[in-house]
Amino acid sequence: MTNSAHRFQETMSSPQPGYVTRTLLRWLMRPARVAAVEVLSRHFRLVDLEGEALKGIAWAVGQKLQISMGTGLTARTYTPIYWDAERGRARLLAFAHGDGPGSRWADALREGDGCQFFGPRRSLDFSGLEAPMVLFGDETSFALAAALRAIPRSRVSCIFEATDIAESRPVLEAIGLGDATLIARATDDAHLTAASVEVATHAAGGAYFVLTGKARSIQHVSRVLKTEGVGSSRVKAKAYWAPGKVGLD
Repeated sequence: MTNSAHRFQETMSSPQPGYVTRTLLRWLMRPARVAAVEVLSRHFRLVDLEGEALKGIAWAVGQKLQISMGTGLTARTYTPIYWDAERGRARLLAFAHGDGPGSRWADALREGDGCQFFGPRRSLDFSGLEAPMVLFGDETSFALAAALRAIPRSRVSCIFEATDIAESRPVLEAIGLGDATLIARATDDAHLTAASVEVATHAAGGAYFVLTGKARSIQHVSRVLKTEGVGSSRVKAKAYWAPGKVGLD
């Protein structure tokens, strides 16, 4: 990552932008248009972006975009499901939960709206990672799983913790993940025992593991995999969020 990219990431959470920050944003942010918005459920939106700035981009599965929320320097991170560099189109899955800027942006989004984005840039690197793969995550991981499934000849088993199973199931079916295993989230994280057991059933088969989503859940599953003899070379992990924290990814 370049020094400019580091400076951009830092300024996105700065409450008082100055001239240098505003200039940096003008240099790095690029425009796109919302080509389509499909409401999949109360909290999920499929969002198609299009524009000249999306053309000719060497995007890879696992890379991310930061989208400006339109207020100051506030931005949220999204993992594209696909990217058509020739046509200049990209698809995102927006998960609108709570009352934060990302939720308000997704709820208000309409076809024809403009937006500003930064990226794509590295988040998870899957180059050289062989099939089969097991992806563990939550609602924030659905888009990454869909992108991995779209890779030709990929074999990806998906295991998700979710707050609302009834809502999540049709969303997963809509993005090609209807066979995913869903485990209901418990307020005391008691469900992580069952989730870890489900993930660990793949340990003996030589699978590679991709752990994403909530930081504490990743830590729990990582410990279980370690006790099952899964080495670090077979595990990729990326925390997308943690309670009370922003900007993890």
